[in-house]
Amino acid sequence: MSTSTAAATTFAALEACFAADLAAIIGSDQPQRSLAPTRFIGLVKEVRDVLGASGHRPWQEASKDLHIAAEHLTDALTAPADDQAGVLAWARTHLRDAITAAT
Repeated sequence: MSTSTAAATTFAALEACFAADLAAIIGSDQPQRSLAPTRFIGLVKEVRDVLGASGHRPWQEASKDLHIAAEHLTDALTAPADDQAGVLAWARTHLRDAITAAT
């Protein structure tokens, strides 16, 4: 199954909302254009790995949230259209919690 139009729009909104903050956490440049869903998931995983390698407890907790967010984002790519909104909402929650913990 492919992502529905609504899910694609939600992915774009999540990317627009969180990509700059995620890139800033690892000292990377903000993406100059929209990322494809798989590239956004890759950014989430990259930040997860950087934070997870830290000995700083809040960053390790943020890494755990990013791990869960990445799983939800990945699941949304193949979830039935009826389930995608809920899965993406959980991803958004974990992204927001991770960024809060990391900053």
